[in-house]
Amino acid sequence: MQQLIEAFPKQLKEALEIGRKAQLKAPGGPYANVVVTGLGGSGIGGKLAAQLVHKEAKCPIEVYHNYYLPGYVNHKSLVIACSYSGNTEETIAAMEQALAKGARVCVVTSGGTMLETAKAKGLDHIVIPGGNPPRTMLAYSLVQQFFLLHHFGIIGDGFEGAINAAAQMLEHEKEDIKKAATALTEKLVGKRLVIYSEANTEAVCIRFRQQVNENSKELCWHHAIPEMNHNELVGWAGGDKNIAVVIFRHKADHERTQMRMEINKAVFEKYTPNVFEVWSQGDTAFARQLFLINLGDWVSLYWAEKKGVDPSEIAVINMLKGKLAEVK
Repeated sequence: MQQLIEAFPKQLKEALEIGRKAQLKAPGGPYANVVVTGLGGSGIGGKLAAQLVHKEAKCPIEVYHNYYLPGYVNHKSLVIACSYSGNTEETIAAMEQALAKGARVCVVTSGGTMLETAKAKGLDHIVIPGGNPPRTMLAYSLVQQFFLLHHFGIIGDGFEGAINAAAQMLEHEKEDIKKAATALTEKLVGKRLVIYSEANTEAVCIRFRQQVNENSKELCWHHAIPEMNHNELVGWAGGDKNIAVVIFRHKADHERTQMRMEINKAVFEKYTPNVFEVWSQGDTAFARQLFLINLGDWVSLYWAEKKGVDPSEIAVINMLKGKLAEVK
């Protein structure tokens, strides 16, 4: 796990090469909407991509984590089906619906049933390296989302330079990121984690939560500001010192949201002394969010080491899949 997290910047660069070499059919279109379907470590790439290009995208991009697709999907839709293994039953079901509805379907996978289907039906597909836990291959699945969105005319090509620069920044700052992650982990061990950010960074919070769940074997939750101010803030009346708060922040956050965060911090500190801010680094939104992702990944690993648990072990998920496989 440590080697895979350390390889994140290198993976981003390799993913760019894979995307550049992808052989895709004529884009067609224009498309009325884009739906990304995927779950867990495979699905989070769609959320991150949609979040990063929301100001540029020429049509709505929605991410679904279920067996079904929204009713509006039709022949004017672009559906990106993302499953690292290629055997995720929910994603396969959603992909079959997309095909039945006449949508343009693209597949991002390392193999499995989805790759077989893509080849058999002549669907656009990008194959990424296999053989590792899906959550450790985020760089590959995330980057391909941008190549597909660009190919089909949803976004421009500025993402390539931004991702490459972000990868170089992460390599240069690697030791400082690890030191910051070590220090933060020391403050979180033994606490129940709550993660907050501005709405435009919510996908990063989700990624951090997922990593803490799977790698650190810890429950936690997240919310986004300003929405959180209209409900969860009241719930802090039930807060206590066993809760630790991490707030992901950017200097580019909306000025009113920054004011809200300062007020929120004062509320949290009435109930717990464990309130920690993590400020992003980087010159672009891509760099800032990838920085926070990488730092969060390191925290999840160090937390697992502090507890003496195996960050790679997911026996309970394998048990669930086994039980489901018994019922056809």
